[in-house]
Amino acid sequence: MAQDIRNIAIIAHVDHGKTTLVDALLKQSADFKQKSGDTKELIMDSNDLERERGITIFSKNAAVHFEGVKINIVDTPGHADFGGEVERIMRMVDGALLLIDAKEGPMPQTKFVLKKAIQADLKIIVVINKIDKPGARPNWAADRTFDLFVDLGASDEQAEFPIIYASAIQGKAGHEKDLETMKDVRPLFETIVKTIPPPKIDATQPLQMLTVNLAYDNYKGKIAIGRLYSGVLKKGIVAHVNRAGEIKKVPLTAIMTFDGLGRVDVDSAEAGDIVAVSGIPNISIGETITDPDQPIPLPPIDIEKPTVKMNFSVNNSPFAGREGEYVTSRNLAERLAHEIETDVALRVEATDTFDTWTVSGRGELHLAILVEKMRREGYEFQVGRPQVIFHEKGGKKLEPVERVNIEVPEQFTGTVIEEMGRRKGTMIDMRVEAGAGTAFLEFLVPTRGLIGFRNQFLTATKGQGIMNTLFEDYEEYKGDLEASPRGSLVASESGISRAYGMMNIEDRGTLFISPGLEVYAGMIVGQNAKAQDLRVNVCKEKQLSNMRAKSDGGMEFLKVPRTLSLEESIEYLGDDELAEITPKSIRLRKFWLNENDEKRMKKGLA
Repeated sequence: MAQDIRNIAIIAHVDHGKTTLVDALLKQSADFKQKSGDTKELIMDSNDLERERGITIFSKNAAVHFEGVKINIVDTPGHADFGGEVERIMRMVDGALLLIDAKEGPMPQTKFVLKKAIQADLKIIVVINKIDKPGARPNWAADRTFDLFVDLGASDEQAEFPIIYASAIQGKAGHEKDLETMKDVRPLFETIVKTIPPPKIDATQPLQMLTVNLAYDNYKGKIAIGRLYSGVLKKGIVAHVNRAGEIKKVPLTAIMTFDGLGRVDVDSAEAGDIVAVSGIPNISIGETITDPDQPIPLPPIDIEKPTVKMNFSVNNSPFAGREGEYVTSRNLAERLAHEIETDVALRVEATDTFDTWTVSGRGELHLAILVEKMRREGYEFQVGRPQVIFHEKGGKKLEPVERVNIEVPEQFTGTVIEEMGRRKGTMIDMRVEAGAGTAFLEFLVPTRGLIGFRNQFLTATKGQGIMNTLFEDYEEYKGDLEASPRGSLVASESGISRAYGMMNIEDRGTLFISPGLEVYAGMIVGQNAKAQDLRVNVCKEKQLSNMRAKSDGGMEFLKVPRTLSLEESIEYLGDDELAEITPKSIRLRKFWLNENDEKRMKKGLA
């Protein structure tokens, strides 16, 4: 045992306070303030996307010191679409802090991350967070958490978990749920050191390190991060064993350990610690660094397969190349190849078309985050509608099914049940909270029925519904869906959109654009109120004449257009539509821009 080290992961549902708690631990650790002087909020969410969305997307490492013990902390994503990150982290740690919101209790993603921790046989400390929240019910949250442990098949030892009550935002924790008696997070530090076992070390084995994460440095190049299972790691020649089992001798140029939020260069590292190394340009996640004279690979990391795919292609619209820095097929291919090196839950496959790739991921959000990252880096490209990935087994067609948890005011239950029925959903559970008038519904629904449903759900529940989804399993194909048909308003002319032309079509549906915007023929400018597409001229101008009309003196007003976010744009797409993604704009368009080409293709397909 490495007695002076503890390796822990922080796991929770989205927005239950993981990153805030890590910040409190960092700020109250022995030497963090002296070293960094950094007291801004959410230190761990360093990525712009994470700060904007308020969610953790990429797992990160930090290390704090408490009474001579080094505690390596890994902050993990809470969303199931980033489950690839969570699964890897479980191989790096010996215990976990499970955060539960004192008001909401365990949520669907709590179940997902806890299931992974139990399967990895980790020692778990439950932290009931946000006890300062109005309506907090810590006793109820603790009881529900125990029930969840039992449901997931936790061992007796795992189910006897210690409980810490906390307000991460105030930087306080304690064994009792009285906020007044809490001073700091010291009780949590003490519980970690006492409860989480030190890393087990096999002194008889040679050097073994499993790569769990990758990072990049402008000076050091690709950095591999992982846990050192045995041996002593020193600079010099080591053996690199890839996923195919091929062994190559390579030099290590740098060895780093974690201290606070930074990496510190060291001459050597002892087994049990989490370390980072550089000097191996082609290393990937799940591969082993081992002794060159006695190379023994560790078992590779097994990751669940993707469930949703989407086509990425070179932008070929009339506005192609105007706003992006990287626009060619070579740029796109290199960027996607770079992404799969660090994201093991992602798959990229070439198609029959030279400028199109099929990218598969764990869900719509997983793919949308990749699209957002690429557009921020200056890439310009097109994406198609997300589609589910079917499997064949024993001659039967299988499709992914998700467990959907919905919380809505009671008056919307009929609407939700009807919508889920149309999407081949099966109700598993329904309960109404007495006095609150809130209904909790649970369904098993095919993933394809949920693509594009989130916005419809918010509209149907007047923005008061909360929906969480979690991949359940592959089941037999449920049959064709009765999805509600939808039509688009499509620009028939290229030019500048004019208020006059838009007023003529405003009553036909909902517009997505405002006047004065450059459009092209085939671009989607709104949603039709009817089920079919309609070609409209938004560039039509009012003809000037020397005759005065009675209405000339009246003011004309347009409704505010509906602005679609990236996720909403991807959800909106139909089978024959594309989203044009550039660093400055997101435009929706028909696959066939010309109306006659579209008609010819549809006749040919029929």
